Amino acid sequence: MVQTRIKPYFQQVAEKARRDELMRVYRRNQVFGVLLVAAAILVWWLFHIDPKWIFPSGWWRP
Repeated sequence: MVQTRIKPYFQQVAEKARRDELMRVYRRNQVFGVLLVAAAILVWWLFHIDPKWIFPSGWWRP
Protein backbone atom coordinates (compact mmCIF):
# COMPACT_ATOMS: atom_id res chain seq x y z
CA MET A 1 0.00 0.00 0.00
CA VAL A 2 1.19 3.50 -0.79
CA GLN A 3 2.16 5.75 2.07
CA THR A 4 0.18 8.96 2.10
CA ARG A 5 2.04 10.81 4.84
CA ILE A 6 3.27 14.32 4.21
CA LYS A 7 7.05 14.48 4.01
CA PRO A 8 9.05 17.25 5.64
CA TYR A 9 10.05 20.03 3.26
CA PHE A 10 13.81 19.37 3.57
CA GLN A 11 13.28 15.70 2.76
CA GLN A 12 11.29 16.65 -0.34
CA VAL A 13 14.01 19.07 -1.44
CA ALA A 14 16.74 16.47 -0.84
CA GLU A 15 14.86 13.84 -2.85
CA LYS A 16 14.28 16.26 -5.72
CA ALA A 17 17.96 17.26 -5.72
CA ARG A 18 18.96 13.59 -5.80
CA ARG A 19 16.57 12.88 -8.70
CA ASP A 20 17.88 15.90 -10.60
CA GLU A 21 21.48 14.74 -10.13
CA LEU A 22 20.64 11.22 -11.27
CA MET A 23 18.81 12.59 -14.32
CA ARG A 24 21.83 14.78 -15.18
CA VAL A 25 24.16 11.77 -15.01
CA TYR A 26 21.70 9.69 -17.07
CA ARG A 27 21.49 12.36 -19.79
CA ARG A 28 25.29 12.71 -19.85
CA ASN A 29 25.65 8.96 -20.31
CA GLN A 30 23.06 9.03 -23.09
CA VAL A 31 25.04 11.72 -24.92
CA PHE A 32 28.27 9.70 -24.61
CA GLY A 33 26.46 6.62 -25.89
CA VAL A 34 25.09 8.44 -28.92
CA LEU A 35 28.52 9.89 -29.68
CA LEU A 36 30.10 6.43 -29.47
CA VAL A 37 27.51 4.99 -31.85
CA ALA A 38 28.01 7.90 -34.26
CA ALA A 39 31.79 7.45 -34.16
CA ALA A 40 31.43 3.71 -34.77
CA ILE A 41 29.19 4.36 -37.79
CA LEU A 42 31.65 6.94 -39.16
CA VAL A 43 34.62 4.58 -38.76
CA TRP A 44 32.70 1.71 -40.39
CA TRP A 45 31.69 4.00 -43.25
CA LEU A 46 35.27 5.21 -43.79
CA PHE A 47 36.59 1.64 -43.98
CA HIS A 48 33.85 0.38 -46.29
CA ILE A 49 33.60 3.23 -48.80
CA ASP A 50 35.45 3.37 -52.11
CA PRO A 51 38.63 5.41 -51.43
CA LYS A 52 38.23 7.17 -54.80
CA TRP A 53 35.10 8.85 -53.46
CA ILE A 54 36.97 10.37 -50.52
CA PHE A 55 40.25 11.08 -52.33
CA PRO A 56 39.59 11.52 -56.05
CA SER A 57 42.61 11.49 -58.35
CA GLY A 58 44.44 14.81 -58.21
CA TRP A 59 42.89 15.92 -54.88
CA TRP A 60 46.30 17.04 -53.53
CA ARG A 61 46.93 19.45 -56.42
CA PRO A 62 45.62 23.04 -56.23
